[in-house]
Amino acid sequence: IQRDIIDIIETIVIYKLPQISREEIAQMLGLTDLKQTRFYQEAFADGRQEGLQQERINIVVRLANLGNSAIRIAEMLGLPLEEIQQILSSRADN
Repeated sequence: IQRDIIDIIETIVIYKLPQISREEIAQMLGLTDLKQTRFYQEAFADGRQEGLQQERINIVVRLANLGNSAIRIAEMLGLPLEEIQQILSSRADN
């Protein structure tokens, strides 16, 4: 329960004081390593997932720009054709 309360406090402080650095928050809360908090780990995982998704989109677009069909791209990357088509259609809309 104590860890959950600390996690809630960390989350509140991080959202309410966005201008404060990570180090200042850690010092204020008496933490030795903010990277060990659940909030940081979840945010890091979310960022990593978003980065991987963006890289997937970039690869699909590059392969399409090289003249590959959606079917060929799906085969090369081992992804569902629907996902490739969705990426390409959303890029065409932009």
